[in-house]
Amino acid sequence: MTSRALDIVAIGDAIVDVIATCDDSFIAERGFAKGSMRLLTTEEADELYAAMGPAREISGGSAANSMAGAAALGLHVGFVGQVAGDQLGEIFAHDMHALGIRFDTPPIASPPPTGRCLILVTPDAQRTMSTCPGASYELTPEALDRELIRSASVTFLEGYLWGPERPRAAMLEAARIAHSAGRTVAFTLSESLCIEDRREGVMGMIDSGLVDVLFGNEHEVRHLTGCGDLADCLDSLSAKVGTLVVTRGAAGAVAVEGGQRVDASAAPVSQVIDTTGAGDLFAAGFLAARCRGREPKACLEAGAIAAAEVISHFGARPEADLRTLVAL
Repeated sequence: MTSRALDIVAIGDAIVDVIATCDDSFIAERGFAKGSMRLLTTEEADELYAAMGPAREISGGSAANSMAGAAALGLHVGFVGQVAGDQLGEIFAHDMHALGIRFDTPPIASPPPTGRCLILVTPDAQRTMSTCPGASYELTPEALDRELIRSASVTFLEGYLWGPERPRAAMLEAARIAHSAGRTVAFTLSESLCIEDRREGVMGMIDSGLVDVLFGNEHEVRHLTGCGDLADCLDSLSAKVGTLVVTRGAAGAVAVEGGQRVDASAAPVSQVIDTTGAGDLFAAGFLAARCRGREPKACLEAGAIAAAEVISHFGARPEADLRTLVAL
């Protein structure tokens, strides 16, 4: 039995980010689309890592980053994700525990190894990600702590983990468990929706009523709905979920709840260093404010402040005191 109820439990990729700077030519020579995400095999990841410059290793993963932000904001949070019993797996588990995040998923024997995301940051602060999911894709429904999920006010599901059959089954089961306990299910979209067949599956989950809060950026919601105009995207998706949240970069963010649209500006930042984790920390700020009973406008503003902090430095985990920046 869970000893302490949680505000949020997230299910997502258990990944260690490997971050290095590079110039635009390094991206172009390898045929990468700047600002995109691509999947790599272990061998491809080894080759790219060998070609990268000096790098920093920081525990990452989209939903895990969000939980790091939520924990920094004072929430009680947990994370479910699969690592291997290797060095990167130990790094990931240590970092989660050090942040006060409940992380109890047992490691599996390697291979496959713990997942890693090779992130190339160009001078314009854009990040181009090449992800080797490794053990992350081995998460199964059997790894779920059902009492942990029932205890959490929000179950937060990561779009990057939607594609593979086993973790997709785990997320769908978690959503059902959460709803059976009267809890909220949130889902965050990802660039991986562009992979064939994922769009239809995600829309099927949304159409079935399993998603209460949906996060995405403009590109993701346009791809998901097939709508060219943002207003049409908002109309289409807000009819299917209780709360729709769309981030717009420098243009701020918008939420639609109960048929009412609310907009908020982006928070000021003196210099954008690295956009890695901007959406993850936005979701953290929004959900933290929501768990504290704030109205949608205040939730958007909390998300904007958290996102502004993380893009002011390298890495997708907050470095400043978010509780001071975001008054909850």
